[in-house]
Amino acid sequence: MLLIQFKQADGQRRIGVLEDDGRKIHVVEGFASTYALAQAAIAGGRSLQELAAAALGGAVLDYAEVAQAGRLLPPLDHSDSAHCYVTGTGLTHLGSADGRDAMHKKISDVDSLTDSMKMFRMGLEGGKPQPGQAGVQPEWFYKGDGSIVCAGEQALTMPHFALDGGEEPEIAALYVIAPDGTPCRLGFAIGNEFSDHVTERQNYLYLAHSKLRVCAVGPALLLGDLPPHVEGMSRIRDISGRVRWEKPFVSGEENMSHTVANLEYHHFKYPLFRRPGDVHIHFFGTATLSCSDGIQVAPGETFEIDVAAFGPPLRNRLAVETLPAPSIRQL
Repeated sequence: MLLIQFKQADGQRRIGVLEDDGRKIHVVEGFASTYALAQAAIAGGRSLQELAAAALGGAVLDYAEVAQAGRLLPPLDHSDSAHCYVTGTGLTHLGSADGRDAMHKKISDVDSLTDSMKMFRMGLEGGKPQPGQAGVQPEWFYKGDGSIVCAGEQALTMPHFALDGGEEPEIAALYVIAPDGTPCRLGFAIGNEFSDHVTERQNYLYLAHSKLRVCAVGPALLLGDLPPHVEGMSRIRDISGRVRWEKPFVSGEENMSHTVANLEYHHFKYPLFRRPGDVHIHFFGTATLSCSDGIQVAPGETFEIDVAAFGPPLRNRLAVETLPAPSIRQL
């Protein structure tokens, strides 16, 4: 089941189930948000899919009309953006067969490895432990709170000081923390993690700076488990809509050096991330980037991430912030 959040023409928030290959939105009655549906599922001991299916009403809307009107919302949010953590892990994906072979050749000489390659090797050797056991820690980063999360068809705005605005086509897992502190995974969504790769490449210690950017998630939330093999296409469209770069990408545990359970363990092992009522959006990483092919995305061009299993593509135009950072005032 694919669940989406959106606004009606009158501005009222609604949720719905995508049907007819993503062309139609079957409205869910009685819940104004995915968060409210999740809280009801937690309280009633029911699954999201069961609860949403039972609440389907008679209203059916046209998805394209809602999207073109700019009424899509991220598939999960919190009414107080400070209670939504956006985080992620990197160096988790194996890439294509050719890339994987090249990567293994690079990591064979332990003494010459960079810190990043050492981290990748650690994941290959210890990122998939037996069920119930903890594996090696992944790379981890903080991206922001709920205020940075954009919906499909919204612009991704890079700061005026940014050196680059590049896509990162990824799968994100979405969670709500139950009243007893238990992380509850609602499902998975397409994400454009969006980073400043030029800043990061100056020095890997600039990774934290490069990640403090907006991101996009959606349009839909795939309820249930993540398929072991996820295959999609990442594209850059110019201002006229023409595709000027595209490349397939893969995700899912078959294409990763860590299990989802291991990535989740090393995120939620911290009590800070188990505060009841909070929302978490956690990106799982990628091995496909347009910047690796020498592409620099220009303002006005559009990122498009298309994965059939997740419904309609995630599309976002690149924009640039016009206002400078605020000055500091001494009190």
